[in-house]
Amino acid sequence: MNYRNYRHRTRREAEVWKRKLERFRAIQREIRSDAPDILKSRNFLRTREHIQHGNVTVNSHVMNVARYSLALSERLHIRCSRRELVRGALLHDYFLYDWHKPDPEHPHKLHGFYHPGTALRNAAREYRLTKREKDIIRKHMWPLTMTPPMCREAWIVTAADKWCSLMETLHMHRGHGAVLQKLRKD
Repeated sequence: MNYRNYRHRTRREAEVWKRKLERFRAIQREIRSDAPDILKSRNFLRTREHIQHGNVTVNSHVMNVARYSLALSERLHIRCSRRELVRGALLHDYFLYDWHKPDPEHPHKLHGFYHPGTALRNAAREYRLTKREKDIIRKHMWPLTMTPPMCREAWIVTAADKWCSLMETLHMHRGHGAVLQKLRKD
């Protein structure tokens, strides 16, 4: 879809864009209502300082994963706990360090294997996690880590994480981070 100004679109294009925008805003409201404690926490806000994939911060990445997880569950009509889905998605990369910089405390060469455990420990210290939220955080790197997800929510976040990681790494942000950028400008 072409992200031109509203005035330069056909009526049908404008209606489609308006529906997408409304859906995007509804998902944003749902994320804010399901996890206000996470979104306002000092450590979560620190994730804006660290790069995850390409030039995307950890904060932007987990927000993208939360949005795509909700959209995927809706699109595929998968019944799940949307609150736990959102909270698990926001905390799945809660490792709180820059894995691109060498650090003797954190062996970043194996970051993909170890960061789910680190994220789970950090999240468990700050929040009261449910079994599903723990499963999401611990197993989102499957199949790189050997243990597969056990609940629907973890499968959804795992799939959304793979998609978002691919889009971010290849800098294919149209319809991804571009929507958020467009909303901020308007």
